[in-house]
Amino acid sequence: MAHFSLSAVGADRPGIVAAVSGVLVDHGCNLEDSTMSILQGQFAILMVVSAPDTVDAPTLEAAFAPVAERFGLVLVVRPFEEVVAGEPAGHEPWTVSVHGGDRIGIVHAVTSALAEVGGNVVDLTSHLVGEAGAPVYVMTVRVTLPAGPAGQAAAARVEQAAAVLGVHCTMHRDDADLL
Repeated sequence: MAHFSLSAVGADRPGIVAAVSGVLVDHGCNLEDSTMSILQGQFAILMVVSAPDTVDAPTLEAAFAPVAERFGLVLVVRPFEEVVAGEPAGHEPWTVSVHGGDRIGIVHAVTSALAEVGGNVVDLTSHLVGEAGAPVYVMTVRVTLPAGPAGQAAAARVEQAAAVLGVHCTMHRDDADLL
């Protein structure tokens, strides 16, 4: 099976996901992994699909052209060779939660602190909530960290970086019974 990443961005409209997934079905593609969100009225999706060996990236991208035109999407299909699943050896999953007054640099400070301790960001979501005059920034990050005491050291480092910005941060290891 061939593997492709597919990304699409455009103004949100009903029917986009149905149209995109319809093209995948028509070409015998399996949607293996995806994330989709509406970001301030803009639709954004990223997918990993597997396809029969008879399907290549130009063929798939051409098949999506009518959908992209109909919905005003910027759509890109890219092939890739290796599919890696699961946590890296010697790493364990953690969740980082951050909230506080909105300001420039929150994502950079938290992710830089994670990178310093060997953390790998695997999912990040953020939103502004509350009133327009005093928005609150809310961010959730899923990360893998080296197993053992490194996780606790990372938590301390990330919480310190968040405190410098005046935002609250908590971290916890993702235990199977918590999920």
